[in-house]
Amino acid sequence: MPQGKPAGVPCIQLDEQLRCKIFGHPERPAVCGQLQASAEMCGPVDDQGAFARVYLMQLEDLTRPGSPN
Repeated sequence: MPQGKPAGVPCIQLDEQLRCKIFGHPERPAVCGQLQASAEMCGPVDDQGAFARVYLMQLEDLTRPGSPN
């Protein structure tokens, strides 16, 4: 997504299970590789990423242009 990704719109590189299709490939955007997961972001190990997805959606909402954060 050369011009970036609007908040609330899934990345075009995610598959049906919301997994990155280009993980580990050189064409993966630098911003994706720079994201450092933390315990605060990831939540319980056994939730299969549900907590992290909610956390990331909240970040998108908070950083959406015009957001009343």
